Amino acid sequence: MAIRLDLVLVVTAVLVCSGQIPARLHAQEGTAARSDARVTGNAEHGRYIAEHVAMCVECHSGRDESGAIIDSQKYLGAPIPLPGPLPTGWAIRAPRNRGLPGYTDDQAMRLLTEGAIGREGNQLKLPMPRFRMTRQDAADVIAFLRSLR
Repeated sequence: MAIRLDLVLVVTAVLVCSGQIPARLHAQEGTAARSDARVTGNAEHGRYIAEHVAMCVECHSGRDESGAIIDSQKYLGAPIPLPGPLPTGWAIRAPRNRGLPGYTDDQAMRLLTEGAIGREGNQLKLPMPRFRMTRQDAADVIAFLRSLR
């Protein structure tokens, strides 16, 4: 039952973030555009977003034999918990995002506000959601993930 619910939550997160169903996290027109203004993140709010709204924890965390997330493996990367609908174009492993290794704050901001754009400017494979978070929500998630180093 827990695995099935987890899969529903992950699929829902993908649909929300790809724009197929509405969500409050989507940025309003023009708010995802980059600016020179720095945004200070609230790590506790970022934890809430990462674990209960955007559901980052669902794909980026290791699981035990029953499908439950292993606390000591949260955000350390893991095999994607659901198979892709297409033979290609679907990631088979979610990378570590604890501490956001290899990402500058600007790159992480772009990833979360401009639709899953990776460090090198490439579109990341599904099921990585195409987030369009507000700059503040993205800063909060960044602050949370950086706090986990």
